[in-house]
Order: sequence, then C-alpha cells, then structure tokens
Amino acid sequence: MITDDQINSALDYLRDSAPKAAVARAQSRTLEKYLGVVEAQQKSHAVGRSNAAAQDEARASPEYKQALDAWEEAVRRDCEFTMLREAASSRIEAWRTQSSNERAARI
Repeated sequence: MITDDQINSALDYLRDSAPKAAVARAQSRTLEKYLGVVEAQQKSHAVGRSNAAAQDEARASPEYKQALDAWEEAVRRDCEFTMLREAASSRIEAWRTQSSNERAARI
C-alpha cells in the first residue's frame, strides 16, 4: 500500500527538485554545445591539415577530453533527476489507481 505520507513526499520531491533538475538539464545541453566550441578552438591550431585530420586531432586533445568528461557528468546528473522524478510520478500514478480501486470496492 502506498501511504498518503509517501505521496506527500513524492509531491514535495517533484516540487523541490524542479529547479535543480532544470539546472542539470540546462548544463547538459550547454556543455553539449560547448564541445563544438572546444573542437573548433582545437581545429584552429591544426593549420595546413585536412578538415578530417584537424577534427581528429581536436577530438584527441586534452581540452576536448575535459569538455567531454564535463558533459558526461552533466548528462548523468540530468538523467538521475529524470529517473527520480519519473519514479515519484509513477508512485503518484500507482496511488491514484490504488485509491480508485478502493473507491470502486466500497460501492
């Protein structure tokens, strides 16, 4: 049985985590774009190389790896918030079904 306290906790979590979840999503999307900036900066150092060779060199750079690691962490945090918020929403939906079934049984 899902209790009213559990539902209140789920609702509180959804409300309270929304700002942090929004920041995590924004950081994830921003860092994805930042990878392109780092790649372009690194490609600009590869004078006289083909575009493919410059791209390979840029993506092998420590700066690109650092940006990629930062993006990975941002995506992980975004996914964690998403999964936890989906779990809270699922608990609420299960409680709704449970409550509906209890009302139907009383009729």
